[in-house]
This record gives sequence, C-alpha cells and structure tokens, in this order.
Amino acid sequence: MANHESKNCPRCNASFECKAGSITQCQCFGLTFNEEEKEAIACGYNDCLCRNCLLEIKQEIKFKALIEKKEQINTILKTR
Repeated sequence: MANHESKNCPRCNASFECKAGSITQCQCFGLTFNEEEKEAIACGYNDCLCRNCLLEIKQEIKFKALIEKKEQINTILKTR
C-alpha cells in the first residue's frame, strides 16, 4: 500500500501530498538536481518541499550563476 502524507512546504507553507511510497506519483517525480541544487536544498531544509519551490530554487541558483558569470566578464573587460 502506498504511503502518502499531507505536508506543508517549509519554504512557502503550501500544502501538498508527499507520495514517497509511490514515488512515480509524487509531485517531485521527474525533477532532477545538480550537486549545487541538492546542497542548497539539503542545507536549507530538512523536509520535502513543494514542486513550485523546488523549481524556484533551481531558477534562483541558475540566475545566481548567470550573475556571477556576468561579474566575471565585467571584471575581465575592465582590466583590458
């Protein structure tokens, strides 16, 4: 029997159903994370997050990387 649990997202407080007992039906199924994303989630939270927050974290990390890359390029251009 599948183990489904009602939860509130610790990041946004949205309610969702965690379906760890039937992972292919869980709202997080199919999402993939690189090491930086996994670390950010693990360091900030100790429970499941809703799909929207997981996607937002992925976007925030991607945006942060783009900003850092832009700053590196600007630094290189300033030294020329």
